[in-house]
Amino acid sequence: MSRLKELRKVVGDKLRESITDGEKLESAYAHLYGVSLAATVIAEKRGEDSELASMAAMLHDIAAYVSGTYDDHAHRGADMAREILLRNALGTPKEIDRICSAIYHHDDKLLKDEPLDEVLKDADVMHHTFNDLAKPIKEKELARYRALRQEFGLPVQE
Repeated sequence: MSRLKELRKVVGDKLRESITDGEKLESAYAHLYGVSLAATVIAEKRGEDSELASMAAMLHDIAAYVSGTYDDHAHRGADMAREILLRNALGTPKEIDRICSAIYHHDDKLLKDEPLDEVLKDADVMHHTFNDLAKPIKEKELARYRALRQEFGLPVQE
């Protein structure tokens, strides 16, 4: 079994034991899988490691889903991700550090970090904004949204 497939199983188990509301569980799956797919595409386009990007995306909101709160979820999520990845032997120490860095920084949408961190931030923004084009775009995500549209050759909307 691939590392990503194994990680998806572990994440699925965690979600099912933490979220009892069917709609919230469905929403969590949709977001994690959506960001994971976006991260794969963005990483491929930018020459980054798409497997690590996808793995980071599958874990990026795990702390929020497990605890039920988004308070400091990126930082808490990096710690949870490290524990999950180590317990399941799903990466080398360097790979785990890169994944956890991306998760740790993914909520800092106004700052620029390491390339893999940027892939996760942009994948998260891509899912937030393209998943429902009728929803208003958060101010902190607007610049990234516009840059993503330009990067992918889409008309830049005002």
